[in-house]
Amino acid sequence: MDTTPHVEVRITQRFGAPADRVFNAWIDPAIAGKWLFATAWCPLAGVAIDARIGGSFRFEERYNGEDVIHTGQYIEIVRPRRLVLALADEKRPLDVARVSVEIVPLEEGCELTLVHASVLPDNAHHTEGRWTGMFYGLATMLNR
Repeated sequence: MDTTPHVEVRITQRFGAPADRVFNAWIDPAIAGKWLFATAWCPLAGVAIDARIGGSFRFEERYNGEDVIHTGQYIEIVRPRRLVLALADEKRPLDVARVSVEIVPLEEGCELTLVHASVLPDNAHHTEGRWTGMFYGLATMLNR
């Protein structure tokens, strides 16, 4: 049994788009496939989303010539304010992380706070950087 202590990665970012548009960017495959686990130089090879409580998702990315598949399940969906996901990748299927997303409407736009739980301390910096990069992609996509 792994007794290594885990940490949470917490990121808060404001978006100029309304909360419902940001929320939909998480659950609409056509939109999520452009920013979630995708980059400008590494678009996704496949996206499948069944956005309902108990529904699943799958994002297939090709990174450095290798396929990386992120899978998970929706635990909680409260439109347009909250999503909670169980997230894993194919290489570590037993290492399931809980990711919660809170979206607070503002007078102009919204504020999103993501908490990625169960991160190994050695991976925290990488996890934070990856989400920060994805949020950059989300902001770019929302501003189009």
